[in-house]
Amino acid sequence: MTTISTAYSASIFDVERFRRDFPILQREVYGRPLVYLDNGATTQKPLPVLQTIERFHNQINANIHRGVHRLSAESTEEYERARATVQSYINAKHSHEVIFTAGATASINLVANAFGDAFVHQGDEIIVSEMEHHSNLVPWQMLCQRKGAHLRVWRFNDQGELNLDQLATLMGKRTKLLAITHVSNTLGTVNPIAKAIQIAHEHGVAVMVDGAQGIKHGKVDVQHLDADFYAFSGHKIYGPTGIGVLYGKEQWLSQMPPWQGGGDMVATVTLERTTYNELPFKFEAGTSNYIGAAGLAAALDYYSAVGPDAATAHEEQLLRYATQQLQTIEGVRIIGNAEHKTAIVSFVQQGVHPYDTGMILDKMGVAVRTGNHCTQPTVDHFGLPGTVRASFAFYNTMAEVDRLVEAVQRAKQMTA
Repeated sequence: MTTISTAYSASIFDVERFRRDFPILQREVYGRPLVYLDNGATTQKPLPVLQTIERFHNQINANIHRGVHRLSAESTEEYERARATVQSYINAKHSHEVIFTAGATASINLVANAFGDAFVHQGDEIIVSEMEHHSNLVPWQMLCQRKGAHLRVWRFNDQGELNLDQLATLMGKRTKLLAITHVSNTLGTVNPIAKAIQIAHEHGVAVMVDGAQGIKHGKVDVQHLDADFYAFSGHKIYGPTGIGVLYGKEQWLSQMPPWQGGGDMVATVTLERTTYNELPFKFEAGTSNYIGAAGLAAALDYYSAVGPDAATAHEEQLLRYATQQLQTIEGVRIIGNAEHKTAIVSFVQQGVHPYDTGMILDKMGVAVRTGNHCTQPTVDHFGLPGTVRASFAFYNTMAEVDRLVEAVQRAKQMTA
């Protein structure tokens, strides 16, 4: 277990002590203390993650699974320990149900290709929600084009909520898979994933959950959810970039063909034919990002020590405060008002392009995201060119929310 320089009390979340674990939060931007509110795009990295990566490069670095020498053995041990850490964190039944990938996008593309090749045929149907990130939409469009299948869309209402009653009406005899985000990266909506999975399974439909945002907002238990597939990226949960996870039930992974060919995913190779390795290696072709995997394990250990429930409760306080304060500014409109939301607030200012708002906020030291957030159909639903998105992490503070609101007020004055 990674040690951290912080302690959590059930009654007090000492955010200032946690902030000291994140060196980047101490820097200034344009002569002002950085207010980093772009956590939906990527989170910052705590010292234990940075130290793990540095230690690996300085003391261990060697390719995994192939070498008989000491460094390779240590590297392999660290890599497989990271897999066990992920298994424990998401409560997967087997460690071989944890596939390391380059990120959530790679994980979803793996399923779209491997599951699609095995189980989707001409005339079959895939269901996606209207609020999906492009990473959980485009691969299914490509699959449908490739196989002659059909894409059906589960619409959301103007509050940013999906109606479960509508899901059942979309299910048919040719439906093979439901692809749905756990948490909308634009609206902040926390979808009723467990119930959606239950409905899908009642119709014999598998479910692909995009957990890129969901993984860091509360604890994820894939067995409790009964998810067939769950994907997430390390950099969304305080880990390195370039590493991600695909969880898949053994019953599916064992039937799916490999997506990519190369080293380590093979059992035997001749010029005439190849046989494939066992799970999970069948889906991990080539040199894996073993240093990234170790960094991800350090991030999960760190976040576990912080306490996902406590962190999420703090983030929800930030969300409520930010929503209340932004709504006091004339002309500000919150986009996404679902009853169940997590720490993401998207908004627009009347008469001001989101990009202009974002540029002004940046000059005041406040980092937010602007645009369609790789969810163009979601933004199109509201007839908008984009939104300004502030997304919070447990290391953000109420004072930083005040800085955000002050900057938005200044943007209003400057563009009046």
